Amino acid sequence: MKIEEPLSLKGKRILIAVTGSIAAVKTPSLVSNLIKAGAEVRCVVTPSAANLVSPLSLATLSRNHCFQDKDQWSPDQAKPLHIDLSEWAEILVVAPLSASTLARWTQGLAEGLVASVLLAFERPVLAAAAMNTGMWKNPIIQKNWAALKTNPQILTLEPESGLLACDRFGDGRMANPDLIQFAISSALLQINNFGKLKKDFFGQRLLITAGGTSEKLDPARLLTNRSSGRMGVFLAQAARTRGAIVDLIHGSLALPTSYLEGLNTYPVTNAAEMQGFLAQLQPSSAVIAMAAAVADLRKIEGGSRSKFSKEQLLASMGNGFEKVPDLLSEIVRRKSNSQLIVGFTALSGSDDQLKTVGEAKRLQKGCDLMMANPIDRPGQGFESNLNGGFLLGPKGSIKNFPIQSKLLLSHELLDAIRALQVNISDSS
Repeated sequence: MKIEEPLSLKGKRILIAVTGSIAAVKTPSLVSNLIKAGAEVRCVVTPSAANLVSPLSLATLSRNHCFQDKDQWSPDQAKPLHIDLSEWAEILVVAPLSASTLARWTQGLAEGLVASVLLAFERPVLAAAAMNTGMWKNPIIQKNWAALKTNPQILTLEPESGLLACDRFGDGRMANPDLIQFAISSALLQINNFGKLKKDFFGQRLLITAGGTSEKLDPARLLTNRSSGRMGVFLAQAARTRGAIVDLIHGSLALPTSYLEGLNTYPVTNAAEMQGFLAQLQPSSAVIAMAAAVADLRKIEGGSRSKFSKEQLLASMGNGFEKVPDLLSEIVRRKSNSQLIVGFTALSGSDDQLKTVGEAKRLQKGCDLMMANPIDRPGQGFESNLNGGFLLGPKGSIKNFPIQSKLLLSHELLDAIRALQVNISDSS
C-alpha cells in the first residue's frame, strides 16, 4: 500500500548516491518518484553499483547526467566534481548503502567519487543500508553503523526484514522507496537556516499513541472507529528525525509497517492494553502525545465467547456497556512537573465550535496542549493525508493550522511543543 504524501518537493536539490548492493535495482523507482514530486535530482554511482543498475537509466529518469568515477577529474570542471556536487545538493541520500561504502565512510577513506562526496558533504544525509543478513549482523558492520548514527547530520534507515536476493530470509532489504521519500520530506522540513538538521528533541523520549482501538462484541464483531493512524505515526517519525527517541503505542494502522522503522513500537488491540503500556512508559517520557482514537464503549464483562445471531446482537446492544477509561485524564493525573502532555480531539462543527469545545476539553482533561481537528470537512481528518485545526494552549493561546499535509502539520506541532518546553524552562 502506498501512502501518497502530498508534500511538494518542487525545486529541492537532492543528490542520490547508489552503491554496490543488489537493492540498487530499487533506486530508479525512488528517483522517478522524486522527479514526479518536483525535485531536482542528480545521481552518482560506484563502479559496483553501475554493474547492477544502468547509469543511463538513472540519467534518463533524473533528467541529469549520472556521474561515475571516470567523471571525477576533468579539465572541463572549474572545481573538483565531488565538491561541486556536495555544494549543489540540499540533502544527500545514500540508497542503498552497502557494507563496503559504510566501511569507507566511517574510516574516512576517499577512494572514488561516492566516497569523496560522502566526506565532503556538510548538509543532512539520509542513509538506507542494504546487504546480506550475515553481513548486516557482523559485529564490525554493527560497529560502523553505530558510529554513523552518532553523527547528528545523518538520518539512518535500518534494513527491513524479508526474502533477500540470496534466497535467505532476514534483515537486509533496503527500506521501501516510499518510506525513503517520506524521510527525505521530513528531513527537508526541519532543516534550519544554516542547512543543518534541528535535532531540537535530541535525547528526549517522546511517547505517542496512534491508530484506532477496538472492543470485542463477539468473535466476529468489534466496536471501533475509522482512524488510519497516520497523524500519530507521522508525528512519531517527524520527532525521530529531530533527534527524539520515540515510543509508539498503536492500534490498527492503515499504512505500511515500513513506516514504523526506527520507532519503539507497542501494538495493542483495545483500550486496556494501551492503558497498560501507557502506565509502563510514561515515567521515562518528556512529552506524551495522545493521537490515538480510542473506542468509546466496551462490554462490561468483555465480548461474548460465542457469535451472536443478528437478533441476539440487537438485544445485546441495549445494555451491558461501559465507557472505556479516559486514558488522557489518567496520564495527566500521573504527570510529573517536567512532562508535557498533548491531547487530540476529533470534532465537528464551525471553527468557533472547535475552539470552544476543544478548550473546554483541554481544561477538563488538564493537558498542556489540545489539538482540535475537524472530521466533517472534505479532504481532511480520518483516513486522509491532510489535516488542520486549532492548537489550544495555556492562557487561552490559540494557533490556527490551515489544512495541510499531516507530515507538515507534525513538524509544526513539534515546533509548538518545543516552544512551550523552552518557555516553561525559562520561567521556572
